[in-house]
Amino acid sequence: QVQVVESGGGLVQPGGSLRLSCKASGSIYGINTMGWSRQAPGKQRELVASITSSGSTNYADSITGRFTIPRDNAKNTVYLQMNSLEPEDTAVYYCHVDILIVGAINYRKFWGQGTQVTVSS
Repeated sequence: QVQVVESGGGLVQPGGSLRLSCKASGSIYGINTMGWSRQAPGKQRELVASITSSGSTNYADSITGRFTIPRDNAKNTVYLQMNSLEPEDTAVYYCHVDILIVGAINYRKFWGQGTQVTVSS
């Protein structure tokens, strides 16, 4: 019915940049908040950033000033632009999208499969 697919992960050097993409598709009537979380081995999942349908953003303290979360409503896509990357940013990054499915009353949160980001020399 609905699919959320992430792309753009990979290996990058400290101080480098990476841009993640997350596209929602399927029987979608509307999309509200979109966001990104990350999880490193042995650590709990951390909310990184989110953006509402009106463009209001929220960022974790650990990445404020380095990451941005733009969205393209026409493409049902949210991005995570990561700059000044640090080894501590190494994690699996997961996208989430609040979607109103065609014919439904309430929004539901859908998650992507995750994409690995490794920051290392």
